[in-house]
Amino acid sequence: MAARPLLLTAIAASLTLLPACQKADEVARAKTTTQTCTVADMMAHDRPRMLAKADDYINAEVRTVTADRAELSAGGPNDFFSQGDYWWPVPGQPDAPYEQRDGQSNPDNFIAHRNSMMALSDIVGTLATAHKMTGEQKYTDAANAHLRAWFVEPDTMMNPSLLYGQAIIGRVTGRNIGIIDTMHLVDVARAADHLIDAGTMGNEDADAIKDWFSKYSTWMNTHPYGIKERDWHNNHSIAWSMQIASFADLTGDAELMAVARNRFKDIYLREMMAEDGSFPKETARTKPHGYSIFVYDLMAAVAQLTSAPGENLWTLKTDNGRDMKLGMDFIRLYAVDKSDWPFPKDIAYWDEPAQRRAFLLFGAQQLNDCSLWEMAKPLDTDPETYEVIRNMPIRSPLLWMEQ
Repeated sequence: MAARPLLLTAIAASLTLLPACQKADEVARAKTTTQTCTVADMMAHDRPRMLAKADDYINAEVRTVTADRAELSAGGPNDFFSQGDYWWPVPGQPDAPYEQRDGQSNPDNFIAHRNSMMALSDIVGTLATAHKMTGEQKYTDAANAHLRAWFVEPDTMMNPSLLYGQAIIGRVTGRNIGIIDTMHLVDVARAADHLIDAGTMGNEDADAIKDWFSKYSTWMNTHPYGIKERDWHNNHSIAWSMQIASFADLTGDAELMAVARNRFKDIYLREMMAEDGSFPKETARTKPHGYSIFVYDLMAAVAQLTSAPGENLWTLKTDNGRDMKLGMDFIRLYAVDKSDWPFPKDIAYWDEPAQRRAFLLFGAQQLNDCSLWEMAKPLDTDPETYEVIRNMPIRSPLLWMEQ
């Protein structure tokens, strides 16, 4: 009679595993179907939405860091400022240094500079994509006004450094991890690169914009904050490389591009990725799903930009068996449907709808896997929740893809 409970236990266990198995089977079947997912296909699919959005942005307000003075900042009016997201005042102790609550963002933080930078990324990225689709000058004129204000005009430009990012009241006026806030400049750099190559701005403006990104890249790679961020060995260091690669591609800095490429191969793939394709330092956080989605946007962006002739980082496999396909096979199971997520639920924003993330589009193109594009098509492209936008570095992926 003892065998019956054991049998029932085995059956129950197999039923528990069934949804994940079914999902894997569905993924395998989808990958074998005949579909097309060229960049031209993606451009055609997105054209109506992107042009409508771009037309709305033609007259968008030009707003830089100088429009909002941060009273808590130790810097000047041209310096970017933000506060540590997960740091809060101590109850009953108004003069005490802030304390940390990992994964819980303080709603009273100063976020005006972040909002302006995120808006810049979306506006300029959208306008440049619309120009890529149509060649119409009205989009470039509007985009160039934002670029000049942020990177050329002395009165409104942002200083090319990040000394006052992620400050903590009572503790520090800025930190190395603040550098992740400027990840929203990667789409801006891609947009500027497209507009400059298309000959849509004067040489002086083009040179000034490149000079700004060159100075900021140098600061990121030489200042103690930048060096510490580079060597953090979690999503922050990958975000550092994504920024360096995007900015180096704009400025033509082959040396910095090689730094990002080598770190991708030797550290992010070989050391940081687990055997199942996950990133343990992200799955150990209080928002493991959100951080995992985020880290694959970063990985995909670095692979997209730093691959070189004869060295495609999308297909490169390390000596311990890690590659982008392994990672994509892991994250695709949970990018849309979280029901079988093998780690704890995120403590916040768990019920937010899935977003069309850049890694799905890049993976479809680079791995010749159109099921990733089919997965991406119906997903939300324009989230409204601040936390979702803050952790979505690439809003204009078509600027990153060659037809």
